[in-house]
Amino acid sequence: MAVQVKLDDLLHDNRMTLTELAERVDITIANLSILKTGKAKAIRFSTLEAICQELQCQPGDLLRYEES
Repeated sequence: MAVQVKLDDLLHDNRMTLTELAERVDITIANLSILKTGKAKAIRFSTLEAICQELQCQPGDLLRYEES
């Protein structure tokens, strides 16, 4: 996979659990977990915006492109 999701690192840096983030951005834990593990095929801009707002980060802090 070329796009890596760095959600674990951001959660750790913000001392926040996946459950807490899910509640704050109004997304199911299951869907957030799919994103965290890199199995998501897409992400809505509104979801990305909400995650970035809660974690006080930029989209580039959450997603990283690596060549395969």
